[in-house]
Amino acid sequence: MTVSSLPPSIISHVSVGTNDFERAKAFYTAVLGTLEVKVMMEHPGAVAFGREFPEFWVGVPHDGGKAAVGNGSHFGFLAASKAQVDAFYAKALEMGGTGDGAPGPRPLYGPEYYGCYVRDLDGHKIEAQFSDTSAG
Repeated sequence: MTVSSLPPSIISHVSVGTNDFERAKAFYTAVLGTLEVKVMMEHPGAVAFGREFPEFWVGVPHDGGKAAVGNGSHFGFLAASKAQVDAFYAKALEMGGTGDGAPGPRPLYGPEYYGCYVRDLDGHKIEAQFSDTSAG
């Protein structure tokens, strides 16, 4: 396989567990909708979101156990503008999420980085991020 034929992303998909599937589905449908992300696929107890293919899954654990949050893990979503980052954050709070870093520049990550952090309804840390290449 040559480099030019490789997919642009190294990740096929990621999944997060939930203890309240319907509530989590409604949360992510609304919040990811601010980034033009939609439901791509759904199975009983699991839903996949993406723009072109199912990349981010939310579902009840397959083993029937309680979903738990990974300490030190978070999931970042790409935004097309600062306004989308702001909308993502506002919608997440409106849907019951908890702020974990309001929208704004993150100079630690470079002059072009603008992002926000939220905890979803199960406590997973999620992020929306925009890189303003005109800022650098």
